[in-house]
Amino acid sequence: MIYRYATVDDTPILTSLINRSYRGDSSRAGWTTEADLLSGQRIDKTGLLQLLNDPDSLILIARSEESILATIHAHREAGSVHFGLFAVEPSLQGEGIGKELLAYAESEAMKYWGVDTAIMEVITQRSELIEYYERRGYVRTGEMIAFPQSDLWDKKVDFLELTRLKKYLKAHL
Repeated sequence: MIYRYATVDDTPILTSLINRSYRGDSSRAGWTTEADLLSGQRIDKTGLLQLLNDPDSLILIARSEESILATIHAHREAGSVHFGLFAVEPSLQGEGIGKELLAYAESEAMKYWGVDTAIMEVITQRSELIEYYERRGYVRTGEMIAFPQSDLWDKKVDFLELTRLKKYLKAHL
């Protein structure tokens, strides 16, 4: 596995990877799909470019010699790193790529920003995904966050919210 930081040139590939990992029929090839909860896009090119140009953001990539396999967004927020847009090629999910990329992202955030806490939010209905993060040392904070509105997607269910997870990085490395 080769790790690197994303560049503007990666925008089309990453936008496609993130969207097909989260939404639509292509996401059903993996186990992290949101296709039953939301339709539309997870992110567009404009949104990804904004993240790439944010000085408090890093987008990390895991790749093989041939292609990009996974990505994760890291954003520095007041002494913590907030992870999001974590996507693994749907047909490769369950092979350990995400687990390795998450560990790499945690390590990079500690080195790059000196943070010792990681935060992420997961749709509350996604119990299998919450359990995945709990196996990696994340704990539920009890904090619930309203699911955001966007022109990029439509909800397929009446009620969505996010649960916040937290991990103390230095204690787990």
